[in-house]
Amino acid sequence: MPRLVLFAIDLVAVSVLVFGLYFPRHRRRDLVVAYLGVNVGVLAVAGSLSSSTVGAGLGLGLFGVLSIIRLRSTELDQHEVAYYFSALALGIIGPLGGGEVWLPPTLMALILVVMFLGDHPRLFRSYRRQILVLDSAITDEVALLAKLEQVLGARVHALSVERVDLVSETTVVEVRYSHRARSAAGALAAATAGARP
Repeated sequence: MPRLVLFAIDLVAVSVLVFGLYFPRHRRRDLVVAYLGVNVGVLAVAGSLSSSTVGAGLGLGLFGVLSIIRLRSTELDQHEVAYYFSALALGIIGPLGGGEVWLPPTLMALILVVMFLGDHPRLFRSYRRQILVLDSAITDEVALLAKLEQVLGARVHALSVERVDLVSETTVVEVRYSHRARSAAGALAAATAGARP
């Protein structure tokens, strides 16, 4: 397949990744620029060097160096890291995807499908993660679990105590929990009932 066609497929794929998946779901503008810039930059560098003998080593080197630079510059959530590596992978597959004609477009499509499904809003939508600061120092894990479930009104699946301050009577804990699915009418009725005097 001609290289320009692969470049065009990459640009379409990264546009779908950024404007079709990432931004509508997460609304973070600064990472839109980062994903597009990384993809096109990697595409340009890999395309200009793909005729040399470095081959796969070039791809792995770009992947490693650029990821270290980007990940050291700001803190990213795990789903943002996944989009970041997807943008990198799309930029590398285009110019370095030798072999069968169908292989590079298929790999690009596979990345998009995986990101579409893995980051779908309906997938595990009742599961949450938070870092809470409680106004009491709790050293007993069973009591802490009961307190968290009471405060959150949810089932706690895992907790990790980050700090217990016995002087100021606070507990900092990372908690992973899930809410039971409730209908919109039920949630509205509960909220209305709670607001009544």
